Amino acid sequence: MKILLIEDDLDLGNGVRIALADHGFDVVWVRQQEDALRQLDTGACELVLLDLGLPDGDGMRILVRLRHERQNLPVIILSARDALEDRLRGLDGGADDYLVKPFVLAELLSRVKALARRSYGFDGDMLEVRGLTLHVPTRRVMIGERTVELTASEYALLKLLMVRADRVVTRRLLEDEALPGAHENASNALDVHMGNLRRKIGEGFVRTVRGVGYVVDTAAPYKVGE
Repeated sequence: MKILLIEDDLDLGNGVRIALADHGFDVVWVRQQEDALRQLDTGACELVLLDLGLPDGDGMRILVRLRHERQNLPVIILSARDALEDRLRGLDGGADDYLVKPFVLAELLSRVKALARRSYGFDGDMLEVRGLTLHVPTRRVMIGERTVELTASEYALLKLLMVRADRVVTRRLLEDEALPGAHENASNALDVHMGNLRRKIGEGFVRTVRGVGYVVDTAAPYKVGE
């Protein structure tokens, strides 16, 4: 899961980044509102940790924009503003959780995992869809009791799809995140890697959405006659 951390404090930001990375999360850390908006425009992040007191603006402006453009993107506010009205303003404004600074990293990690499970079924360690499992810390992929050997690109594609299970992932995002350079080179690398991935994990997991991208469905595909 890719997390966008928006935090201007160097020590806190670095500590949060390291703690989340150690538990399998992919963290992009920015310190200014302008950089945060640029990252959000890519559509790549799946959860946001948002500081309200940014050097170039109020983080609430980011939250308002998010709730206008990406209503389902999970957001946890991290703020030193501990007054009841501040917390209510953040939660009523669309944040999923509000954590007051200073906080213990273990509590933040617990809240991130809980929100990730609720939103995507991801806890930072294991992804599972219909017997297909992906263990993030060891990069091990299994179908039932059988281990599946994947290349680095195949693993990256599968992880992106499983983190976003039941959500269509566009070809552009898959290429940008798992196959850097493929889009610019106008190659068919994505189709080749996806074909190899399907061959290794078996049919019925990755569905093509023609003209858009791919999706992993949590429900088994319907078969005629069933």
